[in-house]
Amino acid sequence: MTLKRFKIAKVILIVLVAVLVLPALLVLLYRVVPPPFTPLMLIRGRPVNYDWVPMRQIAPVLARSVLTVEDETFCSHHGFDATALQKALDQYLDDDDRETLRGGSTISQQTAKNVFLWPDRTWLRKGLETWMTVYIEALWSKARIMEIYLNVVEWAPGVYGAEAAARHHFKKSAATLSAQEAALLAAVLPNPRKWNASNPGPYVRGRSENLQGRAARVGALAGCLKS
Repeated sequence: MTLKRFKIAKVILIVLVAVLVLPALLVLLYRVVPPPFTPLMLIRGRPVNYDWVPMRQIAPVLARSVLTVEDETFCSHHGFDATALQKALDQYLDDDDRETLRGGSTISQQTAKNVFLWPDRTWLRKGLETWMTVYIEALWSKARIMEIYLNVVEWAPGVYGAEAAARHHFKKSAATLSAQEAALLAAVLPNPRKWNASNPGPYVRGRSENLQGRAARVGALAGCLKS
């Protein structure tokens, strides 16, 4: 092998390691270790209220409420919801602004974004999100994906995770959340920096009441959350 070919092969090997091996190692690490922080926490640049707790210390009704509002097919898909993606693509094609892609994200995709990436809607970030979603679906259980999602999602400015959110909004632990409080937290997830779970307006209150009823009927849809 000539020196030039050796250098090219070395570059290709480094790229493959960076693209294939390092993300897999990080995903494997977070399979057993809580993420110490997320890129969003660093980007916000403000005091962070983040208190990790295991799934057994989060009221099950919160997971059911989140599943109901964010991704009802969570237990049956492999990271992607084809129907939601088609809807997002149709909206993109009908939009004059073709630089961003909105909607279509499952809880698995949102977890990949929240834990590993940055918050924008460019095609580059969506592509990396897809790549990381494949990894976490392959290497984490559904229960682990939900556990990490509930612990890193933002529920108020600077407030991350179920435990911090429960104490911030309701002055109690995540383990003792009521069905109503869980529904209120789930109801603000599309825009937690605008909507407030502990001081809801008419829209959030009505949305939470609807979610509370639906979460009570989730049943088999939430079967994968048991680990």
